[in-house]
Amino acid sequence: MITIKDVARLAEVSISTVSRVINDSKPVSPEVRRRVLKVIEETGYKPNDVARSLVTRRSYLIGVIVNNLAQSYVADIVRGIEEIGKMYGYDILLCSSYSSKETQEKYLQLLDRKQAEGLFLVGNKFDDEIIEIARGLNKPCIYFTRDVHEHMNHISIDSNAAFYEMTNYLIKEGHKKIAYVSDFADRTSVENDKIAGYQKAIEDNELQYSKMYVVGGNKHNRAYELGKTIAKDASEFTAVVCSNDEIAIGVMNSFFDNGIKVPDDVSVVGFGNIREGKFVRPELTTIGEPYYDVGAVGMRMLIKMIKGDKTPQGLMELPFTIEKRKSVKTIG
Repeated sequence: MITIKDVARLAEVSISTVSRVINDSKPVSPEVRRRVLKVIEETGYKPNDVARSLVTRRSYLIGVIVNNLAQSYVADIVRGIEEIGKMYGYDILLCSSYSSKETQEKYLQLLDRKQAEGLFLVGNKFDDEIIEIARGLNKPCIYFTRDVHEHMNHISIDSNAAFYEMTNYLIKEGHKKIAYVSDFADRTSVENDKIAGYQKAIEDNELQYSKMYVVGGNKHNRAYELGKTIAKDASEFTAVVCSNDEIAIGVMNSFFDNGIKVPDDVSVVGFGNIREGKFVRPELTTIGEPYYDVGAVGMRMLIKMIKGDKTPQGLMELPFTIEKRKSVKTIG
């Protein structure tokens, strides 16, 4: 196995010079740098990461805590995080907490022991205590969460504008009676933004009808059960705006089993543009979030913070799209 001593001998420089080239810690002349890098390339030398971290006091490790690894959008975010991390020489340690507060706390302690240089938290909601523990570690931190805390460095889209635009799209397609299906009665700040966008579009178009349903979760089975109740009211409206795609798919399946045709009887739209929305029939019209970009942009923000960028980051807002598919019918 090639060692740093071998590289130094073949390049005819000192071990400390090789170390400076590898870690980019102190200036080295261009000629010496080229010579050392050429030997490293020819010999296939790989620095010892443990020894390197002891010298540089750097771990080049990013901790990523996700609430539910099974959700398809999470995989896209993690892919963005990982690919940008590789570009800058960082590895990620991926931890799935399944929304358990105790597990999240355990992983934060683990990442601190592993000397992770930054943290990336991905999930619908993180408890206030978990946020405070993360802050107390004094590491740069980025969040992608549906419940936004003040002064958090987070990635998001303008949910208010997105639901305003989606509701307006339905109205332009001729729908005058549009219901809304929310996830939880205990709303997050983002859910409030979604509802406000929906209601503003109703008001701006001087429509009188606005009906609200609450699932009590974003699980498909709960939305399916609520869909039975909504199906009984189906004659009262022509379109349903759902808080997320999981709810929309559950409602659509329930409609199908209860004799309500989508979009012939009722149009249905969602939020998130998860992969499953392209495979249900009819294909789900939805608001698209750029999940890969969430991970990529967030990782770039995190690396800048690690490198000492003191510019306040706050909210990084990314663009959304309206994915027009087959679950909306034009009326009139």
